[in-house]
Amino acid sequence: MKLIREEIERVEVLTEESNGKKNLFIKGIFLQSEQVNRNGRLYPGSIMEREVKRYNEQYVQKGRALGELGHPDGPTVNLDRVSHKIVDLCREGNNFVGKAQILSTPMGKIAESLLKDGVTLGVSSRGIGSLTATKEGYKQVGEDFMLATAADIVADPSAPDAFVQGIMEGKEWIWDGGILRERLAENARKQINQLTTQRRLEENKIELFDRFLNSL
Repeated sequence: MKLIREEIERVEVLTEESNGKKNLFIKGIFLQSEQVNRNGRLYPGSIMEREVKRYNEQYVQKGRALGELGHPDGPTVNLDRVSHKIVDLCREGNNFVGKAQILSTPMGKIAESLLKDGVTLGVSSRGIGSLTATKEGYKQVGEDFMLATAADIVADPSAPDAFVQGIMEGKEWIWDGGILRERLAENARKQINQLTTQRRLEENKIELFDRFLNSL
């Protein structure tokens, strides 16, 4: 089985108040079925409905439907990269509309800052399964498909690491606190630019973010 990711380019940002505390949410189409998507894949409605039902029962209803900021390499959720918790996922026609709460984790704070600064974010689902080529030219997802997470948060679904630039150039993160923090952010940005391969970038970006966040 292969790791399968699908992207939705835009979600709605909501702010809700509970017990005097304002919480930030994203809401929109997280998953789609019965149509060939831009990656040339089709998810049968029965398979997607089955997996969403399982995901709701095992994860959403138990408060452990977590997602990450960025494009993880595998199907498992990395707790040090968690940015949000999916609180609702239901079917509307061939779409599955979800709602996720932004958490107060380090990655959640980054996502919150991007949203508040007007950055357009999208979501990317992750699952594993087999693909079968059809005579019509698209690939159909097989019965063995398993949904790993309904939504990771991505800044640009077509460029997995585009959110790095948005974070490092965000003035609130860089300038609030003085010259030292500005220098650390600048150094981190230079190091990212020097990472010449996608693999090295993936291996080093979280370490650089942690170093920058620890300086705040």
